[in-house]
Amino acid sequence: MLTRFLLKPISAKFVQKSIVLSFLLLITILPVYGQTTSNPSVHLEAIDVSYDKFNVISSNANSGSFERMHTTNWQLNVKNQIAYANPQGNVVIRLYDGEDKTKFIEIGMGSPPDMKFWVGVQTPDVGYAVINDQKQYGWNHDDEIVAVYADDLGLTINNGKRIVVSNLSLDSYKIKDFSVYGMESSTDPPATNSGDLILNIVSGNPASNPLFYLPYILAVSVGIIIVILLKTKKRN
Repeated sequence: MLTRFLLKPISAKFVQKSIVLSFLLLITILPVYGQTTSNPSVHLEAIDVSYDKFNVISSNANSGSFERMHTTNWQLNVKNQIAYANPQGNVVIRLYDGEDKTKFIEIGMGSPPDMKFWVGVQTPDVGYAVINDQKQYGWNHDDEIVAVYADDLGLTINNGKRIVVSNLSLDSYKIKDFSVYGMESSTDPPATNSGDLILNIVSGNPASNPLFYLPYILAVSVGIIIVILLKTKKRN
């Protein structure tokens, strides 16, 4: 009984010491890392694609490119503010792989009232394949289409309502060049008549930021402190 009684205050003090030392370690490290929180690998770009670029068929697609290659981890937000000119018109963007132009990701948005939406992928091995196809209400003007890629997680796409593609493996997919079109046939009337497609992209490598390693440093440091306290407690 006496042993149990003595262990209780010792355990409380032990926990208190651990918390205090961990906190002191945290406030000591954070100012140092706070001076180097910038991540040199992070790149942001924004491009507005005018509506008239979509008044062509796929074989005559208009080309564009970002200023730099976006690699490792990237997120593309697509805001469709284009007014459609006919019910058969589309707004389609193809994102080409930076190392192999035969590979691309295609995101298509059809005109009202159906608002069809699809995602297609072309690879040298498989060719072109539609991996998500919604005939009605697949997107809307109020929500952004978000495509997120990471080398270790693959491609995920959200159509503004839900995730429609999840963790699709694409083998280190880098993007810089893209193309756009919107007409199904050269004899069709113009697909669009006003507005822009707004592309916002950010990319980078989280490991290039010193703060990325902070949780691991803290975990190891706290573990060392606990081991030291345990050894001190046993000696006492």
